Amino acid sequence: MLVEKVKAGDEQAFRLLIERYKNDLFKAIYPILRNDMDAEDVTQEVFLKIYYALPQYNSQGLKTWMTRIAINHAIDLKRKKQRQHETVVEPEVFSAIPQPDCTTIAVLLRKEQREVVRNRLDEMPASYRDVIYAHYIIEKSYQQIADEQKVGVKAIEMKLYRARNWMKKHWKEDDF
Repeated sequence: MLVEKVKAGDEQAFRLLIERYKNDLFKAIYPILRNDMDAEDVTQEVFLKIYYALPQYNSQGLKTWMTRIAINHAIDLKRKKQRQHETVVEPEVFSAIPQPDCTTIAVLLRKEQREVVRNRLDEMPASYRDVIYAHYIIEKSYQQIADEQKVGVKAIEMKLYRARNWMKKHWKEDDF
């Protein structure tokens, strides 16, 4: 009945829905993000998603439905944050960056840095290097890479996962 009132535009009913389920959603989100502030922010974002998704709700297990939305949103946010930390830069990218008033030293440093990155990519096992280059540098989708390599998408996901772990194990940020 509460959901029907919210669907009808009753703001008070939506406030009641939030009050009733905010702790449950927070408890579902926190183990994924492991940060109070992020979990609180995501809980608020999730209630917005729930509000806009209510027309699709089919009146079966409201708490379960909302928790699924919350967990999926939290996982998406966590993946997004992880991807931001895992960016691989191709040597040619450095030369594409505008270089205002470059001094000779700056040019030499950039050239040396490009060489270091190129050598580091060459150190990777070929199967990892190929999939890293295709996904992060050329920005191909998993499906495109899978089609080219004539393997399944899951195989590409696993190769990328292993390649990132290889980089974490063998490279340190200070090396660059």
